[in-house]
Amino acid sequence: MQATQATKNFEIIVDSTSDLDEYFRQTYDIRLLYSHFTVDGQEENACVDWSRITREEFYAALKADPDRFKTAPPSVGEMALCMEDIVTSGMGVLYLTISGSLSGTYEFAVKARSMVLDKYLDAKIVVVDTRRFGPAIGLMAVNASLLRAGGRTLEETAAIIEADKNRYHQAGWLDDLSYVAKTGRLTNAKAFFGTLIGIKPIGEFDYNGLTTVLGKAKGEKAAMDVLLAYVKATITDPENQIIFIAQSNRLKQAEKYKGMIEEALHPKAVYVKDVYCACGINVGPGLMAAYYIGKEISSDLSAEKNILKDLIGG
Repeated sequence: MQATQATKNFEIIVDSTSDLDEYFRQTYDIRLLYSHFTVDGQEENACVDWSRITREEFYAALKADPDRFKTAPPSVGEMALCMEDIVTSGMGVLYLTISGSLSGTYEFAVKARSMVLDKYLDAKIVVVDTRRFGPAIGLMAVNASLLRAGGRTLEETAAIIEADKNRYHQAGWLDDLSYVAKTGRLTNAKAFFGTLIGIKPIGEFDYNGLTTVLGKAKGEKAAMDVLLAYVKATITDPENQIIFIAQSNRLKQAEKYKGMIEEALHPKAVYVKDVYCACGINVGPGLMAAYYIGKEISSDLSAEKNILKDLIGG
């Protein structure tokens, strides 16, 4: 469903950390604010496509020398200009940012909001710290667009996204934990380093949007079966939702996972999505994970750990 001018009274903003490519931005009428991407000291926009470098080339280069690449959020000034452009057209603003535990983007956006409100006192601007990163933010933006298209106001949409953000799950594995551990995006990593040959660490979001390894499965087939069972145990109303499957150079496995989810759960749609440069730098190669709405994640992940423990037999 695509938002129309007749129903749209606010714009949805995401930045490059959403991994939301042009197809989804156009289909769901979502505005992209570029993050910054530095390669060998040269800064450019963090494009959410492979126009500059192919997926395979990027992840090979990242693995060979991760220090070549750096990212930074849009500046406060850039955010303020984007917001001002929207509010002067008579629209409200909903900006969904990457988790404040991972980046200063949320704080920048709050400052930009204040700058714009100082000039336009009646402007409606809501900034939501999604407590998520990557495709989970993109999925939130798509769901916000569907709410907007269904007639929800800015305030109603923001309230629903805020209330549901800890229901956005990540069910997948990551072959190499070093990238997310290095950037602080992974908890309890030490217990799993040095044990990854033939092992798939199964990860889930915590309340701050960090990935926590809940357990490990031995071998790809076993991991796929465990992941599908975990999704079944935690998802709600699958027939009426869109699911994203993100992959960083693991397309074959992601396509297989997609087929398994479609056959077992019959969701509205399942899309396999790339992790682009802005998030790929911090995630690294080897991610293969599903993103969906489910039961609220427990504050200490005890419920999720118990589910996985039962699935993998201790």
